[in-house]
Amino acid sequence: MLKKFLVSAAVVMSTVSHAIAEEVSDLVAVVTSSQPQIQLMSMVLSVQAAQQGVNVHVLLCGAAGDMALKDAPEAVTAPQPPLNVSPQTFMTILAANENTTIEVCALYLPGKNIQQTDLLEGIGVASPGDMAALLTTGSARVISF
Repeated sequence: MLKKFLVSAAVVMSTVSHAIAEEVSDLVAVVTSSQPQIQLMSMVLSVQAAQQGVNVHVLLCGAAGDMALKDAPEAVTAPQPPLNVSPQTFMTILAANENTTIEVCALYLPGKNIQQTDLLEGIGVASPGDMAALLTTGSARVISF
């Protein structure tokens, strides 16, 4: 009896996992870390998702928002091993994907006393209402770095 239950449970879990994987159409990567390795890994994973056809939305907040700056600090522009690429460089690779949106959080610009013109081309400012709607949709997977 237990064996039948376990086999049935495994089949159901496999079916549910497959259905969930099919339903995920959006990846929201919320990046707040000041650590270059973590920032770079967030971009690497986001690029991989975009290449698999997922719509990728990156929200850069706090120190991670520095990746979006034209005049970025060395922490986000220094190459990281083993790829020898900086977090900012990999972010620009991600931005080249047509199904990708990269934005700084709404508090980032006023918090640094800078303007949207200080951001790299193609980087926007997130609307809290739009981001909240995206975060609560059933088809989005949210990851935080």
